[in-house]
This record gives sequence, structure tokens and C-alpha cells, in this order.
Amino acid sequence: MPIYLAYKQSHILSPQQLRKLSEHKYSCFSASLLDPLLQPWWNWLVAQTPLWLAPNLITIVGLILNIVTTLILICYSPNGVEPPPRWTCFLCALGLFIYQSLDSIDGKQARRTNTSSPLGELFDHGCDSISTIFVALSACISCQLGHYPNWLFFQCFCAIALFYCAHWQTYVSGTMRFGRIDVTEAQFSIIAIHLVSAALGPEIWLTKVPYLECETRCLPFYLASGIDLSLALRYVKSILNEGCGKNGSSVAGTSVLSPSIPLTLVVLPALIIAQKSPENIFTEHASVYILAFGMVAAKITNKLVIAHMTKAEMEYLDWSLLGPALLFLNQYFNCIIPEIWLLWFALIWGTQDLLRYCSQVCLEICQHLRIDLFRIPYSPKSSSTASSGTATTTTSVGSQSNFGADKNGGASHRKSKSKAH
Repeated sequence: MPIYLAYKQSHILSPQQLRKLSEHKYSCFSASLLDPLLQPWWNWLVAQTPLWLAPNLITIVGLILNIVTTLILICYSPNGVEPPPRWTCFLCALGLFIYQSLDSIDGKQARRTNTSSPLGELFDHGCDSISTIFVALSACISCQLGHYPNWLFFQCFCAIALFYCAHWQTYVSGTMRFGRIDVTEAQFSIIAIHLVSAALGPEIWLTKVPYLECETRCLPFYLASGIDLSLALRYVKSILNEGCGKNGSSVAGTSVLSPSIPLTLVVLPALIIAQKSPENIFTEHASVYILAFGMVAAKITNKLVIAHMTKAEMEYLDWSLLGPALLFLNQYFNCIIPEIWLLWFALIWGTQDLLRYCSQVCLEICQHLRIDLFRIPYSPKSSSTASSGTATTTTSVGSQSNFGADKNGGASHRKSKSKAH
């Protein structure tokens, strides 16, 4: 009973955290190459969106489409070895494009309807944390990267870890930063991979590249690895040198290295379990494995986002780690339980724990701010620019437009000079 009560908390956020959340101001810097080019499309799209449609509902619909299209792909190639049908790759490209577009206009819709709140930023990043898992996995399956399990593991967990690190540096510096090659560019690169597989067939990635003596599928992942390294170095530099708290600490006044502990508790066991498994559990059940650990990573990422927005210390241990812990202990005791049973338990447990946590946090914030999550309870009074789908906003750097802010949870306040779209 005490264990159950410890798991089923009556309140996740303290009154002090809720107060800090109300005071939170969203700060964003973007130097993205594609965002300025896509801005007219996003402006047109939000102008076609009904004013009664809640911003968070837009985001969740896009996420569901992204998940469903990826699950269809996984059904045909669960290990990334079997060539999936071309139409499944096209569906993934379409699902990701729809999600990317809807995710980019939720902040604009919030300003059109005067429903901006810190909940919008949290909900946006929470959906992104889940989408990252499915997007990375779908790209690997589309290229049949299951023939190289180590590459598949590396690419998927790199995506998960880098998304976490992006919010880690935000927790340290107080500002979300997007480089020239970042989220939008990665999403459209993966859309391109899916379209190539849909047009030419997944087998195209198995062809040899002349003079390079490597398969075609290696090229995008070599490029991705270089970009991953560049992003990782940028995050490390930011984390170590840009602490905005006292004596260079985080926004909560804690050590800038403290968020490394939860990430390590996810990635390190995932690596050890995959390498030591006597049943080759990762190779045989790659998609289930990635999704199981991905749900855990999404949970700790959401906790990091909340810690940043509430200026609170991040907890190191979490109930979502129960699944990985059981897998690890089972290997220690020579696999007295079939690993696949525990892997499915880890996936189911991690998914329900993530959904329970996110829903409870959203309900607590909605109750505190007296707002609805998926509904606009009044006739929205649009601003003078609502008809064109734009609004006057600000960013943390005067020389930059607020493209990144619009795209990434822009349903809250911003600093510095005002700049219209």
C-alpha cells in the first residue's frame, strides 16, 4: 500500500511550482534556415484555421497522425530489416509533414484567439518529446537500417538524447536556442528519406555508391552523425558556460550538470541491456525496444521542461525507470523471466506512466490557470491581425525574427523588442 500511494500522487506540482509557472516567460532564439521560408505557408495555414479550434487540439491531432502512420510502418517492418511497402513510407512522410505544419501554427493560433498560456509551451514540447521517438524510428525503418542494429540503436538514441539536451541547455540558460540546422531541417530531411523510399522503393538504400564502397543508406546517417556531433558540442558549450543562475547555475539555482543523471539512467541501461542480452532482444525486437525506452526518455524530458518552467530542482529517480530496472535485474539473475515479456511490460508500463503523468500535470495547470486544455470556452476575440493569421510578438534577440518561437510552443510571453511577422 505505501508503494502504491507513493506512485499515485494526489498532486504532482506544488503551489510554489504553480506560482512560478504563472510567472514563466518563454524565451527563444532561432537562426533556422528553413523557418523563414516556411513562414508564409504557416501564416496561410493558420488563417484557414477556425477561431474556435483550440491550439492544443491542433498539436495533439498532428501528433496522433504522426504516431498512427509510424505504427503502420512498424507493423510491416518491426525490426527495420524487411522492406516496408512504398505506400507506408509515403504515409509517414505525409504524417510527419502534417505534424510539422500543425506544430508550427499552434502558437499562432493561441495568439489569434487570445488563449496564450504557459500550458501551450509545455504541451508543445511534451508532444515533441513523443514525436521524436517515432520520427527517428520511422527514418531508420524506411532505410532498412535494421541490417545494422548498432547504427539503428545509435541513431534513435542520439535523437532522444539530443532532444533532451536541447531542453537541458534551456534549463541552464533560460532560453531555447535553435541553430541553422535544427528541428525543422531534421524533420524535412526525414520527410525526404520517406519520399525517396516511396518513389524508388526501400531497396534503393541497399545499392552501392560508386567509388565509396558503401550502401546508399549510409550517406544520410553519416551526415546525420556529423550534425549530431555538432549539436552535441554546441549543447555542451552552452551548458557549461551559459548558466543564468547564481554563480553560473541553472534557472533553479542547481548544478548545471544535475540533469545528466536522469539521462544516464535511461541511455546507459538501454546500451547495457541491448549488448548483454542472451536473447538478442534489441536485434529481434528493435521497434518495441526503442519505443519502450523512448517512453521513459519522454517522461524525464517532460519533467525537465516542467523543472525549467517552474524553476525547480529536477528529481533524479522516476517510476518510469521500473521497466528498464527489471530488464537489467533479470539479466543479472540469468534471465529467469523471458526478456520479451519484460520488454513488453516496460513498454506498457512506460506508456501508461507517461500518459498518467502528462494528463495529471495538464489538469493541475488547467485548474490553476482556470483554462481548458482542448476547448476555448468563450467566443475568441482575435487581434487586429487575426484575419491574416499573424500577431505582434517578441523574441529574446532583436536581430532575429520569431519564427522559432512560433514553431516551438509560442503560446506564452517573450522578451525584448517587438517584431511583427
